[in-house]
Amino acid sequence: MHPIQVKILNVCRADNLGPLTLRKLGELVGESLPQKVLHHLVQLENKGLIFYDRKNKLVRLVDTGRALPSSLLTIPIMGSANCGEALALAEDRVEGYIQVSSGLLNNYNEGIFALKASGDSMNKASVDNKNIEDGDYVLVDSRYKVPRNNDYVVSIINGMANIKKYYEDKENEQIVLLSESTKDYPPIFIGSDEIDNYLICGRVMQVIKKPTF
Repeated sequence: MHPIQVKILNVCRADNLGPLTLRKLGELVGESLPQKVLHHLVQLENKGLIFYDRKNKLVRLVDTGRALPSSLLTIPIMGSANCGEALALAEDRVEGYIQVSSGLLNNYNEGIFALKASGDSMNKASVDNKNIEDGDYVLVDSRYKVPRNNDYVVSIINGMANIKKYYEDKENEQIVLLSESTKDYPPIFIGSDEIDNYLICGRVMQVIKKPTF
């Protein structure tokens, strides 16, 4: 469960909230954006854990007679990223959420977001022994802005997002973004004159594989 949702449940247990604005509830749980507070209220209501009276702004616990789940984390999906050329437009906009068991995610922090991988140019990559195939979700640590060689990173090039293996070629004063694929994809070269237009969004820390049926 997302840490903000746990805090909301704890506040509900401790107090009779009465009519409460989203902003005021956000102050109690450490979330400054009312729309995010609303999202978490809806998620808790969908799980059958609270009742949210939107008209009267009243939040109360629902007696489910069962232990509250505490192992699911809610990760925002920030669109998609191409695994070949940088073709997917990068926009700072949440398109949805995925829920991930805490047992599948190491070192959770609020800076983690998800992207849906597009293409096959990283299908031989190895992130914690998992490759990156079309349709997989990659979990990205946005706090990680200074990559090391051989890190898998999400990059923005001319406003487009892609996933590649990072290598800094100091001798030739360039950054090389490498594919790892069953097909032959050429590297992407970022020269010293273009580095100012090159942005690292974060390091790929985990791959959530698409289901196989």
